[in-house]
Amino acid sequence: MFTGLVQALGTVRAVTDGQGGRRLRVAEAALAPAFQIGDSVSVCGACLTVVARDGDALDFEVGPETLAKTTLGGLIPGDRVNLEGALRVGDALGGHFVTGHVDCVGRVLEERVTGEWLTIWFGFPAEFGDLLVSKGSVAVDGVSLTVVDAEADRLSVMLIPHTRTHTTLGYKKPGDAVNLEFDLLAKHVKKLFGRINLTI
Repeated sequence: MFTGLVQALGTVRAVTDGQGGRRLRVAEAALAPAFQIGDSVSVCGACLTVVARDGDALDFEVGPETLAKTTLGGLIPGDRVNLEGALRVGDALGGHFVTGHVDCVGRVLEERVTGEWLTIWFGFPAEFGDLLVSKGSVAVDGVSLTVVDAEADRLSVMLIPHTRTHTTLGYKKPGDAVNLEFDLLAKHVKKLFGRINLTI
């Protein structure tokens, strides 16, 4: 479980593909020493396990399901990634509950700059539209954000200057892919009410 508050921007140092999966090496000098083998880390919103640590770098193994449902299969050396360690009991929950289980890949549709503020519209498959409400929560590349406007197949968020400079979202351009995770509570409510025949 995560909060969606990114702790650091890492850099992909190496990618090794093989046997249907891939191994990622991500470097981040300040954060890497804090993790141990077996720890869970959100990498651009996808929960991965540390399988090796070497100085300022962490290694992760990414399976076929994760490659199919996220943007991690498109990463190349030099790419930046958002990093967040798993929430521990007693930690402050400054964002919202983020599982690290990406629902789908979305795309940047449009960006609007207002001074230092950036509004971004993301497109996504319409089947997920019922999971969003205006002023609700969404995780984009692992970043906890407040939804400004929610439509059937797109949503908008507004980034504060800090988020623009300290996460990958400040570097995204129209057409770029992002990992989307919709609110956990909304998913459970939708499933529950989908089983109930409501008659008025």
